Amino acid sequence: MAIRYPNGKKYSAPVNRSRISKSETFSNRGMTLEEDLNDTNAYYLSRGIAVIHKKPTPLQIVQVDYPKRSAAVIKEAYFKQPSTTDYNGVYRGRHIDFEAKETKNKTSFPLQNIHLHQIDHMKQVIAQQGICFIILRFTSLDEVYYLNAQHLIDFYEKQKSGRKSIPKADIAQLGYLIEQEFHPRIDYLKVVDLLYFQS
Repeated sequence: MAIRYPNGKKYSAPVNRSRISKSETFSNRGMTLEEDLNDTNAYYLSRGIAVIHKKPTPLQIVQVDYPKRSAAVIKEAYFKQPSTTDYNGVYRGRHIDFEAKETKNKTSFPLQNIHLHQIDHMKQVIAQQGICFIILRFTSLDEVYYLNAQHLIDFYEKQKSGRKSIPKADIAQLGYLIEQEFHPRIDYLKVVDLLYFQS
């Protein structure tokens, strides 16, 4: 199925992580960042900690094939509008809004994975006193970091001076390493508590 953005550009789905290999730790078990975050958010919701969900992406369906009466196959669709960030919700009375990205790169995070409309959205969330950040997974190192959205915005705006990525060393210095656990999988609210609620 071909899915396109409003400007006609073809959508490339995020690449899923490979299945479990002997070198992987028990903690990651071959799950994608999205699966881990969905599992974490389900944990928060089931215990009344927070209400945070992955945003659905509205699609305009253009072509559908009906190979059988009981089955329909979408052949072509377009995004109705550019996406903002992946997740949003509410925690302790504050709006939470964040993006989640994975990279196989061991030394930096490529800024080409972030789009201007996402940066603009993050700025708007910050202006309204929302809690906004990005969660980055370095898949080959199995490390997950929380990085405040303002730091991401600052790095993104430095692209004009030639910067094409955020060095991992800077992410480690400015961000917070999130330990991966069994439940919740990626307890990013620990960092939110530290930064916004002093707990």
